[in-house]
Amino acid sequence: MQRSNIYILVFSAIMTVLIGGAMSLTSVLLKPAQDKQVELDTKKKILGAVMDISTFKTPEEVFSLYKDRVKSIVVDIKGEIISVDAKGNPLIAEKVNAQKNHKIDREERLYPIYMILNELDSNVVEAYVFPMFGLGLWDWISGYVALESDLNTVKGVAFDHKGETPGLGARITEEKVRHRYKENKKIFSDDGNLESITMVKGEGITGLSMHEVDGLSGATITAKGVNKMLKEYLGCYQSFIMNTKGQNGIAIN
Repeated sequence: MQRSNIYILVFSAIMTVLIGGAMSLTSVLLKPAQDKQVELDTKKKILGAVMDISTFKTPEEVFSLYKDRVKSIVVDIKGEIISVDAKGNPLIAEKVNAQKNHKIDREERLYPIYMILNELDSNVVEAYVFPMFGLGLWDWISGYVALESDLNTVKGVAFDHKGETPGLGARITEEKVRHRYKENKKIFSDDGNLESITMVKGEGITGLSMHEVDGLSGATITAKGVNKMLKEYLGCYQSFIMNTKGQNGIAIN
């Protein structure tokens, strides 16, 4: 009986090592492909907040357009561009993890910004895309809000979620819902105060202001999560927005 127990323990230990090693090797081998897919998904959302890329058939089309039309920077809460982290490593906007970054105090966060350049003149910024992160009903939600060159008028949005209810909160990804933010909506009031964009309670509401969009029936908590996310992050980007508007744009190097 004792030999049998020893045999079982040794066998279990060997199998644990072998299986663990195989899983680790598989993870290492798959990581480049997984990283590439994450990069593709991120760049599609950034571009998709500004333009229609539904006709693109290959990842190469996305990567090529992104390379030609997008310039990225990272700023702090004061709106100042920062190029290196605390350890002196170069900061790359596309590599800032939104979920991890969200857990940091807002005063210490990194704020990536993506500038969409004019197709004919790369010195002209057509739109600014601001990534943001928040919480929905069941889990996280995220978004990319694109503003026109006036840094006030919404050009488009792209939302994502994890675990929102299909047919309810999950509808924030639908084009029909996203389109509501493009109906000449503005984030600043006429007197210059930041108002953000609020998704109202209920659906089919008429007479909405330039700071409101129609809501989602049965998904009030998700809508509130989106509203809170936009209000918080637009507030965090406000210094950059005001600085850039005051300078009549940002220099493209």
